[in-house]
Amino acid sequence: QLQLVESGGGLVQPGGSLRLSCVASGFTLDYYAAGWFRQAPGKEREGVSCISSSGSSTNYAASVKGRFTISRDNAKNTVYLQMNSLKPEDTAVYYCAAAPYDSSWSDFLDFDNWGQGTQVTVSS
Repeated sequence: QLQLVESGGGLVQPGGSLRLSCVASGFTLDYYAAGWFRQAPGKEREGVSCISSSGSSTNYAASVKGRFTISRDNAKNTVYLQMNSLKPEDTAVYYCAAAPYDSSWSDFLDFDNWGQGTQVTVSS
């Protein structure tokens, strides 16, 4: 059974940092691009960042560019999202997802395996 499990969310003050992790089980992440998405209350889900199967190529939403960094460790079947300089508008449930390596993942499309999400709250 393919499964993605996120962790690392929590409550942080504005300007703070969090590191999200996403561990895959039931399949080898090597052949998949991975992405982080988020959904705030009352808003549609949006793509935050994505990374190629090898880790050599990444993409970021304009709202997080320069503050967030996506990375992966295929040996650990894990994808990370380092979030710095967090803002209240970053508050959302963050989801990890995987897409076939040869899909349109860089446009935040074709993600068909999803985790259950982890809550990130940025508030003073």
